[in-house]
Amino acid sequence: MNPYYDHAHLSKFGDIAEGAPELAKKFFEYYGAVFAAGALSQREKALIALAVSHTVQCPYCIDSWTTGSLEQGADLEQMTEAVHVACAIRGGASLVHGMQMKAHVKKEGM
Repeated sequence: MNPYYDHAHLSKFGDIAEGAPELAKKFFEYYGAVFAAGALSQREKALIALAVSHTVQCPYCIDSWTTGSLEQGADLEQMTEAVHVACAIRGGASLVHGMQMKAHVKKEGM
């Protein structure tokens, strides 16, 4: 079976610069700066990235930030809790859009 997402692509991410090296350089500089320790620790940022990776459903990001979270000292319990936070936010965001539906039903007089 040939998977749609190829895990080998993750290790070749830097090759994306081939078509636009200056833009890639700027992106990777920014990316590195974002994940440097600041007001949040690198561990906290890795857990946030892991949670967001699940929300945007990026398998490359999930693999990368699972490894990154482990490397920054997070454990399975912390990582799972971060994923549940993302799930709750995503679920709530979907549910609150029900207010749009309710307003439309009310407008239509049904």
